[in-house]
Amino acid sequence: MSNGFFSRLVEGLAQMFGKTPEKPALEDMTPAMVDLLAFKKSPDERKRRKAFLIAEKVEGHPTSNTWRWRRWVSILVVNGLFVASYWADLQLIEGALTASRVFGFHFADLNSSLQLMLAHGHVVINLVIGVTTVLALYVLVGGRTFCSWVCPYHLLSEIAEKLHLKLAEKRLVKDHALDRRLRPILFVVFAALAFFSGYTLFETISPVGILSRAATYGTAVGLIWVLLLLSIEVLWSRRFWCRTVCPIGLTYGMAGAVAPVRILHVAEHCLHEGKCRDVCLVPHVLEATKLGFGRRTETPVGPDCTRCAMCIDVCPTGALRFDIVGLSRRPEAAPSET
Repeated sequence: MSNGFFSRLVEGLAQMFGKTPEKPALEDMTPAMVDLLAFKKSPDERKRRKAFLIAEKVEGHPTSNTWRWRRWVSILVVNGLFVASYWADLQLIEGALTASRVFGFHFADLNSSLQLMLAHGHVVINLVIGVTTVLALYVLVGGRTFCSWVCPYHLLSEIAEKLHLKLAEKRLVKDHALDRRLRPILFVVFAALAFFSGYTLFETISPVGILSRAATYGTAVGLIWVLLLLSIEVLWSRRFWCRTVCPIGLTYGMAGAVAPVRILHVAEHCLHEGKCRDVCLVPHVLEATKLGFGRRTETPVGPDCTRCAMCIDVCPTGALRFDIVGLSRRPEAAPSET
């Protein structure tokens, strides 16, 4: 593996823990990226991009919701299987998203397992087996895939976000973005509380577990807390829980940091107009889409990416797409970028 791989990995993990992405100096870019940047800054190319953006604004560009609908179906199917199996007493899919057994295989949420073992002060074998299964999956799919393809709160939060944006457009609400470094701090705080108190506080307030248990077992008391969180996201801070509080995505991001499945940004095709960052849950992972911020002509999106693919849906030129290392057919990169 090249030094470029490790530098991207370290930078991606640092950003996941709150580091603000920095604009690279020319000497930190590959020769191919320096040449591409010079071309994009040329008067003729600037005029071409400007003309395209004006035409797009006037004529409109149809935004696809293909990946959004696929994710929503995935969330409903996965969570629906838990409900159907429980109420039909099939015993094929047992438990909830925090810990389950699916066709005999144990699955355990990484953060929930950590919290429980810290609280109990010993290693639980079934949780170890479940964590191993989940880790094996995340070595392949990577990122925070759980968040956008499985988590029931993510679906509700997306709907709340749409409402927030409509209200913000009418200037009825304003987004109060919080410091991203709050999330890793809370990760440590929740872990410490579990260890010293013997009580898994996070599991009590996690909307993921609350929604999963409510749907499967009908325990609806915690839904009041979920409604409060959604109200905060609609009226005060866009994606408050997922962006700045929830440690679940942090654990999955670390677990899948080197996965072969990722979203790839191809700078050659990019207009740098920022639509992708506008829709992204974690826009810092798309800093390379800004003109002059990419170090390479092809940049894999970092481990904090949820793989929601909304950036792919809104990109008018196909500059963002899913990529599988060693399998996807990609445009040839300069030798210095491999």
